[in-house]
Amino acid sequence: MAITPKIAMRDVKKSFGEKVVLDGVTLTVNPGESLVIIGGSGTGKSVTLKCILGLIKPDEGSIQIDGKETTDLNARERDELMHKFGMLFQGGALFDSLRVWQNIAFGLIQGQHMNPKDAHDIAIQKLAQVGLKPQVADLFPAELSGGMQKRVALARAIATKPDIIFFDEPTTGLDPIMADVINDLIVDCVKDLGATALSITHDMHSARKIADHVAMIYAGKIIWYGKVAELDHSGNPYVDQFIHGRAEGPIGK
Repeated sequence: MAITPKIAMRDVKKSFGEKVVLDGVTLTVNPGESLVIIGGSGTGKSVTLKCILGLIKPDEGSIQIDGKETTDLNARERDELMHKFGMLFQGGALFDSLRVWQNIAFGLIQGQHMNPKDAHDIAIQKLAQVGLKPQVADLFPAELSGGMQKRVALARAIATKPDIIFFDEPTTGLDPIMADVINDLIVDCVKDLGATALSITHDMHSARKIADHVAMIYAGKIIWYGKVAELDHSGNPYVDQFIHGRAEGPIGK
């Protein structure tokens, strides 16, 4: 019996004025899989993510979630779809004016209309899951280190038990040790939830740690897709140049 993909993009195109950003992206993410999209700045990684989330409407193509077309949803249908998603934003994107527990519980209170006491209890549980003590709950984001802020952002991403979690450059701004801690937490949290994960990064250590499969985007197209173990033997000169950070190669010529 054929598996219905959790996310299926087919020939997705998006331009901004004369600048073509996505030029026929086709990509499939199966349930429970962790896919990492790699690529340089300006290659279309973030626009791909935003198209799936519905923050940007593609000019052409199909984007299906659980077999349902999403490019033509009305506002109510889009709102319902958003309940499937969790998101770890680049830089964390915590609300400065809210305490840590309120940040974590934001989707529970605002999106699911849970009473604050129950949401607070879940926030404490999620803090523990990302290795933070209960005392952190009453602090404000400005009182936390960068690594702690990223942990809180991860706790918020998993608090609503989403089916799909998006990770946008999850290790940006972190030292190598804390980046590795965050990578381990991502793997554990996704596995605990049984969630499907889609990440974008240019951090190859992170990609190798959290991915089942890797796709490389270049000039608005997916130019390589394969298992993470196949990265070093891709046979693709663009992938080879990117993963080894070489100045010489087809990229940039």
